[in-house]
This record gives sequence, C-alpha cells and structure tokens, in this order.
Amino acid sequence: MNPYVLTVLLSSLGLGTTLTFASSHWLLAWMGLEINTLAIVPLMAQHHHPRAVEATTKYFLTQATAAAVIMFASTTNAWITGEWDMNNMANPIASTMIIIALALKIGLAPMHFWMPEVLQGLDLLTGLILSTWQKLAPFALIIQTAQAVDPLLLTALGISSTLVGGWGGLNQAQLRKILAYSSIAHMGWMIIVLQYAPQLTLLALATYIFMTSAAFLTLKLSSATKINALATVWSKSPVLTATTALVLLSLGGLPPLTGFMPKWLILQELTKQNLPIAATIMALAALLSLYFYLRLCYAMTLTISPNMTSSTAPWRMRTTQASLPLALSTTVALGLLPMTPAILMLTT
Repeated sequence: MNPYVLTVLLSSLGLGTTLTFASSHWLLAWMGLEINTLAIVPLMAQHHHPRAVEATTKYFLTQATAAAVIMFASTTNAWITGEWDMNNMANPIASTMIIIALALKIGLAPMHFWMPEVLQGLDLLTGLILSTWQKLAPFALIIQTAQAVDPLLLTALGISSTLVGGWGGLNQAQLRKILAYSSIAHMGWMIIVLQYAPQLTLLALATYIFMTSAAFLTLKLSSATKINALATVWSKSPVLTATTALVLLSLGGLPPLTGFMPKWLILQELTKQNLPIAATIMALAALLSLYFYLRLCYAMTLTISPNMTSSTAPWRMRTTQASLPLALSTTVALGLLPMTPAILMLTT
C-alpha cells in the first residue's frame, strides 16, 4: 500500500477513536465510530484476496448495522428527553438498544458470529488492529452508558461471552480463529465487572491489549497461521518459542503471569458483590479457554514437526519486522503481576 494512503488511514483510525473518546454528544460519538469503520475497511481489503474481501464485506455490514441501531436509539432518546447528552439516558429501551449495538461492534456473545470469520480472512497485523484498537471506541461508550442499563443484561452478556469464547475455541485449528474466540472470552470478563468496578474493566482491557499484541506479533514473526505451523517454530527461534508459550499461558490467566491479575481482581469483586454463582461460572469458563491455550503451548514446545529428518530444516532468515513492539508487549504480558498492589492503589 502507498505509504501516504497508509498514513491517512492510520491517522483516520486515531481521529475516529479520539473523537469518540472526547464526545459527550451521541452524534459526535457516532461520527467517530463511522470514521473508525471506514478507515479500517481499506486496510482489511488491501490484499485483494477473495477471503479478505469477504471478511471486509462481513465486517462492514455488521458495523454499519450496529451504527444504524446506535443512531436510531440515540435519536429516540433525544426525542423523548430533548437532549443528545450521553449521560442522560433516561429511556431504558434506548439504552438497551445502544448496549446491544455496541456489543455487536466489539463482538460480544450472542452477537459474536462475525468475529472469527472476519479475523480468519485478514492478515495478522490488520487482525491485531481489529482485536485491540477497534475495541477502544465502543468500550468508551459502553463505560459511559453502562450505569443506565439493566445489570442483568450486562451479566448475561458477560457470562455468555466467556462461555462462548471458551467453548468455540476448543475445536479450532486456525490460530486467528482461536485468537478471535479468546477476544470474545476476554470481552466477557470486562463486561461482567463493568457495573461494579469500571476501573477493573479498564485494567482488564489494558492487559488484554498487551497480551494479544504479543501473541499476534509473535505469529507474524514466525509466519504461523495454523497449529501445525507452530511445531516448526522452535528450530527457527527457541527463545521466542519459550516466551510465546508463557504469553499464551498469560492469556489463559495462570499465575505468576500478568493475565492472572485482572481475572483474580474481577473474581474478587464479584464475590464482594454477593455473586458467588456468577464468579464460579466465570472461573470454570476460564478453564475452557485455558485448555486451548495449553493445546497451543503443547504444539509449540512439546512436539516435533512430523517431517523426516532428511527434509530441509527451516531457514533462520533475518526478519524485517521491528522487534521492539514484540519485546515490549511480551515483557508487559509476562511480568506485571508483582505490580498488582501499585495498580490497585491507582485504580481505587
């Protein structure tokens, strides 16, 4: 892609998200979401491959539907209350419609069906943008409107997302689909605690972004898109294989890695709010996700590719990818658990 065009598209992505962050007016927020969608569509379709075009079309249709519902709900709210302010969501039907539309935008279950299919059709870097940056603007709106929404709806969205995210990833062989289901499960963790402790939602979102970035950048470096391809990575870069296994376990939420911190604090908060059943379901759903992360770790570190020894070993070629973002995201994804007391001080 032409570097000038790429610069304009990435700037528009930043502009759309910033506009949504800064707005307290529904029309401005809607404009930010639309700019975001229109800026990523050319990035998704840049390879002119049928899979990429199909994924782009699916993404555009779902995002346009969600944007139309947001516009309809905010117009209804403005008609009833007389103002477009986000903090005045007096009409329960409008606020419920907006939460449903935003859930469709970020891929929460049961509005998640587009997410694995779209991610599977994209290259890894565009998939990384879709899984991280594109979640920020809708999440900002969800956090602002969550207090006006029925708590039961948010809890149902959270539990169903973690269950679907864990269950759906079990039988997948494609790494991008596994990461899509991983994203759905993590979104569920963020949504369920939103009404009780929004700062924990932000903490879970930040750790999710770092862990997912580390996973995507690793797959990009090793050019792996299937589980089978992971079995040959150890001969190319043994150190990367070890750190990737730890990043995957961090995504699964195992101590003493960073991914354990948000899960631990969210379960603690749910228990404080007298929701032991919800906390138990979330903890058991996390085990489903952990199974497929362990599957990836096993394929990567404990198996040898079933090739004959006479076959050519993979070349250790120099990569053109910058290694600093990968190193930084991997470090954050692995080593922040000792910082938990300091982070708790900042968030409370």
